[in-house]
Amino acid sequence: MLAWAESLEGSQPQEVLAAAIKRYAPRIVLACSFGAEDVVLVDMIHRIDPSVGLFYLDTDFLFPETYATRDRIIERYQLKPAQVYQVKSLLTPERQAEQHGPALWTSDPDQCCKLRKVEPLTRVLSGFDAWVTGIRREQAPTRAHAKPIEWDHIFQLVKVNPLVRWTWADVWTYISLYEVPYNEMHDRNYPSIGCIQCTKPVMPGEDPRSGRWEGRDKTECGLHKTS
Repeated sequence: MLAWAESLEGSQPQEVLAAAIKRYAPRIVLACSFGAEDVVLVDMIHRIDPSVGLFYLDTDFLFPETYATRDRIIERYQLKPAQVYQVKSLLTPERQAEQHGPALWTSDPDQCCKLRKVEPLTRVLSGFDAWVTGIRREQAPTRAHAKPIEWDHIFQLVKVNPLVRWTWADVWTYISLYEVPYNEMHDRNYPSIGCIQCTKPVMPGEDPRSGRWEGRDKTECGLHKTS
């Protein structure tokens, strides 16, 4: 796989996607947060192979605008229920509060992410050979060395990152060109959108991910660790 993956380093996102889908379908899936990068990937995948499905991690704390974007994406691309996997924590918010105390995202955000994101992700990925993500190298130092196609040592499957070389401007050029539905919170200074309690707007000139877990030395929820 290594030589094949390296051969795609300079390829356009659509070429990376097409190659990965050809190699791994039907056991390939898109991880979709319904953020700007991910809706671009929905559109690209739809043009290559509309049978490829997506999943989203429903933490029970997503913004109403995120659910609205999900509904618009489903309608726009006529996605069937079997193509859209809603993945949740095994713990309801109420049971989590009982076991770990109220507002775990405040007392131990890493544990909260583990329960509501990492564990559900581990479950859903166990049914696939490859997953597609919207990470880009410029998003954070932790993503600076991501490759278009790589082996995910954490979740033990192939990870496909078609947009790694793209800039934020590239993402929005595509959205504008193809009129892709997107989360309206992006128009209100939210470049990265997660859970309600842990997402704040980002002012021009600030780090795009500074709105996540504000005031803490935390930039990742655990889904894209490299080791």
